[in-house]
Amino acid sequence: MNDLVTNVKSLELETLKNLRSSKASNTLRAYKSDYKDFASFCLKNGFKPMPSEPKIISLYLTYLSKSCKFSTLKRRLASISVIHRLSGHYIDTKHPMITENLMGIKRVKGSHQKAKKPILINELKLIVNAIDKDKNEKNRFKNKALILVGFAGGFRRSELVAIVNEDVDFVPEGVKIFVKRSKTDQSGEGMTKGIPYFLNANYCPVISLKNWIEKSEIKSGKIFDMSDKSVALTIKKYTALVGLDSNKYSGHSLRSGFATSTAELGAEERSIMAMTGHKTTQMVRRYIQEANLFKNNALNKIKI
Repeated sequence: MNDLVTNVKSLELETLKNLRSSKASNTLRAYKSDYKDFASFCLKNGFKPMPSEPKIISLYLTYLSKSCKFSTLKRRLASISVIHRLSGHYIDTKHPMITENLMGIKRVKGSHQKAKKPILINELKLIVNAIDKDKNEKNRFKNKALILVGFAGGFRRSELVAIVNEDVDFVPEGVKIFVKRSKTDQSGEGMTKGIPYFLNANYCPVISLKNWIEKSEIKSGKIFDMSDKSVALTIKKYTALVGLDSNKYSGHSLRSGFATSTAELGAEERSIMAMTGHKTTQMVRRYIQEANLFKNNALNKIKI
């Protein structure tokens, strides 16, 4: 009997571990941060945060709608649901009190999210030229490789800082980089990104990456020993340095810049998705629409 109890306890602990491992650590950290805000709201107003109920969650969403974007409301709702589930509780996020309230908020507030600007080809060149003037040789090699590889590979910043030397393979055509895990690949199947040589050596991500690895003498481990937040700060630093409004750019600007630039040059939807790792066409089509805003504009037919 004691053995049976011990086995059940062991299975419970292993199951809990599996549930937690089903989400990437960064994702789980974000869920916990969102839930903490919800718990704080509940405690201030005398509500029970765990387990909660649709009415309380609906009140919280209304409270959030006064100061947050609609996308933030949806993310907070998802976080509350996940943390409840990991704690052994269930919340019906499709309950009419929640869905109808969200629909009403959306009608009043709107759901348009103002995205950060993409770094396009011209901006990329300006940034690389600014990096080339850096007197610190190590920073010059590292930041140039970071920016060019981040753009050319359509990397998320979390993917970029997770690249290790063992997953980089230089081939005659360019470089192959294996991405072990990404936001849309929680199971860790991985994907390989192929970046070819560029005609202009000064803006070539393959040459820049090779130069950085040789200069830093990295034999194993992370290529860019920095946090994903540092990627965003680096982008903001150089966009400001070249006279751009750094508030309009973020760590996502390299990835969106790749998608928008390649779409503008006629790359097919599936080719863009093969590099970025997008699982659905929704976001990629937004980039294509943005790229074609003036290209296929009906006003181009007017000759004044």
